[in-house]
Amino acid sequence: MSIADLPLLSQIKGRLSWLDERQRVIAENVANADTPGYVGRDLNQPTDFAAALRGGPLSMTRTSAMHIAPAGPVARFEAKSSPDSETTLDGNSVVVEEQMLKMAESRMAYDAAIGLYQKSMQMLRLAAKPPGR
Repeated sequence: MSIADLPLLSQIKGRLSWLDERQRVIAENVANADTPGYVGRDLNQPTDFAAALRGGPLSMTRTSAMHIAPAGPVARFEAKSSPDSETTLDGNSVVVEEQMLKMAESRMAYDAAIGLYQKSMQMLRLAAKPPGR
């Protein structure tokens, strides 16, 4: 098993992918803030733990060859229509201030995920060290 196959690191990678895609969608919204009739979009929130147990897009890890092989995780994010609090007379529903708040929220979540990744890597390095060094 390589380090990239560890469930924690793959979950962090999935979270970072989601945040990257969300930032792209928010940037599209800001770029179209003056486009008549444009409706802002956003990504659905990632699956929660309860939904994962019911068979969501997260997969279980096989710890024994006797277990049933899990299906590989699928990272598909769909942007849904998500109008902001105001709609202008030309039908545009993007409020730049609200998009900037979403961008800041995504940035904080991205920083938290990167921090968790760095701490996990430090822990793995510590565990891999020979005793006494």
